Amino acid sequence: MHWLNEPASWSEESDVLRVTADAGTDFWRTTGYGYNRDNGHLYGDVTAGEFDLSMRLLGSYSAQYDQAGAMVRIDEHNWIKTGIEYFEGRMRLSTVVTYEYSSWVVAELPESTSELALLLTRRRDALEVRYRIDHGAQELAALVHLPPDAPALAGAMCAAPEGNGFQVTFRDLSLVAL
Repeated sequence: MHWLNEPASWSEESDVLRVTADAGTDFWRTTGYGYNRDNGHLYGDVTAGEFDLSMRLLGSYSAQYDQAGAMVRIDEHNWIKTGIEYFEGRMRLSTVVTYEYSSWVVAELPESTSELALLLTRRRDALEVRYRIDHGAQELAALVHLPPDAPALAGAMCAAPEGNGFQVTFRDLSLVAL
């Protein structure tokens, strides 16, 4: 695996990736805010065709828009990110789908949420996003279009758009090409 926008501080041991998201980082395109940012951190591999991407994550979110999760990126104009985002004083499940313009969907997470597990499955022209809170049941978060067989960089993502940065731990990060 390799970095797109390597953070200043990170380490990897066995199945644990620890990252401190740099301040002023984000992935976003135009919609609602009028700016484009493409300097968030993404640690992954390029794969074409079908795959399964999975991970568990735990972060110390504290500033508006602190975020961590999974990302599948064809290029700077076409990508999907999903995971936890700190919004309006609490952690939310966040999914951003970008095809030139970003579209953002948020959902409530229980205040007691500590760890989020993600499973992104690419089959034919679709990317299915599933999540599990702590040790609960797996739930569907989104089913979105992803151009079939387009090579994509897929892996763990984090960013700190407004805060001073924050720490996140990814466990069991796995990308399996099918």
